[in-house]
Amino acid sequence: MSSHSILKWGIRFYITLFFLYLFTPLIIMSAATFNDSRFPTISPWRGTTLKWFEELWQDSGMWQALGNSAIIAAGVLLIAVPIGVACALFLSTYRGNGKNFLYGLMLSPLLTPGVIIGISTLIFWRSLGVSGGIYLTMIAQTTFIAAYVMLMILARLQRFDRTLENAAFSLGASHFQVFRRILLPYLMPAILSAAVIAFLQSFENYNTTLFVKGHDTTLTIYIASKVRTGLTPAVNALGLILILITILFAAAYEVKRRHEARQAQINPETDSESIAGKQ
Repeated sequence: MSSHSILKWGIRFYITLFFLYLFTPLIIMSAATFNDSRFPTISPWRGTTLKWFEELWQDSGMWQALGNSAIIAAGVLLIAVPIGVACALFLSTYRGNGKNFLYGLMLSPLLTPGVIIGISTLIFWRSLGVSGGIYLTMIAQTTFIAAYVMLMILARLQRFDRTLENAAFSLGASHFQVFRRILLPYLMPAILSAAVIAFLQSFENYNTTLFVKGHDTTLTIYIASKVRTGLTPAVNALGLILILITILFAAAYEVKRRHEARQAQINPETDSESIAGKQ
């Protein structure tokens, strides 16, 4: 066997092992949803049942916590993405001596434990008369999630050709027109990716949320409390539903992307004319 074959089979083995490590817990969690046991496990198997979906439907506390998590994640997305984009644009154009200091300052929330962020946010805003709740949770999570957005936008900006901006200015475009017509379309893939990351980071956050949630419970806090009082496979049912929704969205996106790619190959002239018409 040649060295190339050994390398090829080694890569295949590693990829297989990686995906097994990645998906085996999800498969076990999904299978436990159908086990007729009051504990979320697949061993011992006590029979197949669908009653945990019914229990999930009747668990109003879990649905309320899920709704709170979705509201907080949406709010964090709307706040963190503009802040992160603005910070990235500022750092990419700033040429002063304090650029490295500002970069480290903006990244510092990522290096701070979530517990510290939660406690400090609660103490600061309580001194101003603001108690814990959904809005304070949005503020606390935004302090470090905006840094993730900034890093993703900065990575995209490093490949941006500044001569496009100079050419637009030479043709009489304003700063707003350059941003809307050139820079924003170029950054849109990174902005959409950063928005997804921001939403997921907020949705799954626990350490920071625990201290600033007030009387509003999020899904992670609710599940953690259920672990102490008695977790049932109804949580597995919710996880399975979320996994299926994610797979459906991913499949729909992939089908749409392939359809658009085939249409572009079939009608390249039409696509070129439509692009030229938009310009």
